[in-house]
Amino acid sequence: MRFSVAAGLAGLCALAIVSAPASAQQKTEDDTFKLMKSETIGTLRIGMTADQLGQTLKAKPARGADQRWEADGQYHQKWTYARDGLRLTMVSEKKGGPKTVEMIDCMARCTLKSARGIGIGSTLADVQKAYAAEFNKEESKLPGTFVAGSIYGGLILSFKGGKVSQMFLGAAAE
Repeated sequence: MRFSVAAGLAGLCALAIVSAPASAQQKTEDDTFKLMKSETIGTLRIGMTADQLGQTLKAKPARGADQRWEADGQYHQKWTYARDGLRLTMVSEKKGGPKTVEMIDCMARCTLKSARGIGIGSTLADVQKAYAAEFNKEESKLPGTFVAGSIYGGLILSFKGGKVSQMFLGAAAE
């Protein structure tokens, strides 16, 4: 569920950030990532260590390959808890190094709820009420996708039949 941004739009965004005053730039960056940094899915959160995760989730995940991404130079690994409808992207500075949660993806079997009580099966109306202040109209594609925060760091909810079918917390775009 990764998005890409057109080169022209990316260039305009970079130009806007470079030309913005430092205080406005800092506020924008803080606002963009505020929800991602504070939000939880059950007790899971971005930045949680693998040790903390092991205390929360008792099942052993199926682990993908530890892959270095050129975009950030870090090592990323998928940890899938199929029985729980949960897939995490873990990240470390070195291959095989200590990992932290970078992204949280919840699918059909997931029973975990966001900090505001939203989960798989919640209605669009419930989501709009819970995340009204963080609603990103430009990046959302209603009625199919609701973005709270930003695709660069936020909560992205997908809908089928008017109900949440997938929840993603993290950065869906670089």
